[in-house]
Order: sequence, then C-alpha cells, then structure tokens
Amino acid sequence: MYKFEKNTVIIDPPKRPKKITGTRFASILDLDRWNTPFKTWCAITRTYEEPFVDNKYTIAGKIIEPKVIDYLNKVYFFGGLKSPTDIFGKDYFKKTGGDFFPNVSIFGGMWDGLLYDENSNIVAVIEIKTTKRAEDWSNGAPNYYALQAALYAYLLGIDDVVMVASFLEEEDYEHPEKFVPSSDNTIIDEFKISERFPQFQAHIDRAVDWWNAHVVTGISPAFDENKDEEILKELRKNTIETNSDIAALIAEGEALKNEIDAVIGTISEKEKRLKVVTDLIKQHCLSQFREGDEKVTVAGAKYEWIVTRTESTEIDKDALKKDGLLEKYSKPKVGYRITQNLIKKEVRP
Repeated sequence: MYKFEKNTVIIDPPKRPKKITGTRFASILDLDRWNTPFKTWCAITRTYEEPFVDNKYTIAGKIIEPKVIDYLNKVYFFGGLKSPTDIFGKDYFKKTGGDFFPNVSIFGGMWDGLLYDENSNIVAVIEIKTTKRAEDWSNGAPNYYALQAALYAYLLGIDDVVMVASFLEEEDYEHPEKFVPSSDNTIIDEFKISERFPQFQAHIDRAVDWWNAHVVTGISPAFDENKDEEILKELRKNTIETNSDIAALIAEGEALKNEIDAVIGTISEKEKRLKVVTDLIKQHCLSQFREGDEKVTVAGAKYEWIVTRTESTEIDKDALKKDGLLEKYSKPKVGYRITQNLIKKEVRP
C-alpha cells in the first residue's frame, strides 16, 4: 500500500527492491530524457511499473543485436567479443535472473558484450543500440546511454567502453531479419570512463545516497504532475480489498444487480434496495479515500464498484447577488460518483 503526501508517495520500505541497473542509472541522476527519478523509483520499489510489451522497435533490436556482434567480431575485434549467450548460454536471462552482478548490492543489470584480450582478461564493455535518431549520436553516444555502459564497466573494474549504434530505416523495423550491419549504418564510439566522466565516482555516490534516501526509507523523490502524468494516473486508482466490513454489501449488491439486469425495465423493491446498498458501498469507499486519490475501487465476484472523485464549480448565489461578479465568487465543488462495471474475465486459449 502507498499514500500520497504533498508531491511524494510513501510506502513501507520494500523488502526486495530491484537493483539500479544501467538503464535506470541515468534517470536517478536526472540525466535521462525518457524517464524521471520518480518513475524509476516506482519500478525499483515495485510500486508500479508499466507492463512490458514488445513492439517493432524492441523486436528489431533483439533480432539485429546478434548480427551487430558478429559484424564487430569479424571486422574489428577478431573474435575477442563475447555476448551473454557465449558466456551463459542461450537461456542466459533465466540463468542469471537478468543480473550479471549477483554479488553486488544496489547495482546490477546486463551488458550487451565484453571484449577480451589475448590473455582472456576483460578489457572493455560493449553496449549496442539500434535507433532511427542518428542526430542524437552526432557527437558520440548520448550521456544517458554512455552512463549505462559506464556503470557496467565500473562494476567490472575496467575503464574502457565501446558504444555501438546501428541506424535503422523504417523498412529495417518492418524486416529486421534483412538488416546487414556495415560502416554505412553502424558507428562505434569508444571512450574511457576516466576521461569522459572524470567525476564518475561522484555519480555512484549520488546514486547510493538516492537509494538510501528513497528506497531504504520508502519515500519517493518528488514527482512532476506533467512528466509523471501517466504513472500518477495509475497510482491514483485505488482498488481496495473486499474485506468483511463490506463483503456482505458487495455480495448483496451484485445479486440485486444481476437480477435487475436479467429483468431490465422492471421497477421493483430490489432496485430500491440496490440503491440503498450502493449508497452504503459508496459511503464505505468514501472513507477509504486518501489524499491525491481520484478513484476508489472495490471488487466483488462479478462487478467492481468505483467511486470517482469529481470536481466542478458552483456559483455562490448570495455573493453573486451582493457583488454581481460571477468569476470572483465561483468556487470548486467536489463530488463523488459510484458506478458498477462488469469485470471482464480473461479468456485463455
């Protein structure tokens, strides 16, 4: 459970938080153009994370990345580049749980490749990206990507990073199996952490401080109503448990609703009782509203009962009569609406 307090969300300190991975590192430092520190906190603490759905961009990346590794090995690294599959096997994600740093606390994640020297020493981390935004790479790898690979190199105790970007056209996303990496569509950006990020340890220290301040305590970083709009919309949907205090009302309300639905148009005492039951359910839900909630939902076996907070403006007629100014004496009016929605059961093939 969580609650809103001003512009933060507070939870019980998580027992099994996710790690700060390379993809989350830049956002914690507020250097990620795509994700905010608040969104990353929600994912790390398991408060909320958008369900992952493969699309043509992610599918293309999965298909093209092995092609790029083969290309790099043949043209640049002469077999010295190893992929996760080379080291852990084809089911490497299952074997590692998506974390190649099991003995490191707080930090973790998965690199795309490692470069070995002739003595089998790791000398560089390889990070591969596919993108159609070539303009973002005009001055080398963007910082939010470079920091991702730099974190993995840091955790391995090495200084060298090789960023690789393959620039795709729309047809490559439609038919990624036909993509052929070459010097015309793929670039390499090599750097040393000590040169590109001379204060990298300060980034690590800042991330550790962030972890202690927000993950250990369960108090989120401040959210932004605009940047975090979508995730806040989800968090403000409050689905409460059908506990013993309301279970009987929910069951009765559902039974009455079922009967009324079966004999639609019949005005009976059951409809009147349903209204009474609905009002009682509404009152219970009203007592569960927290600061910042827009909805409270309680589910029965077939229906869910949703109380939605609404806000409108009403006219203060006395003041209007006194002054004659409509806008000056308008004030917000908060109301709550309850609806019954049929719960859609997932049909499994």
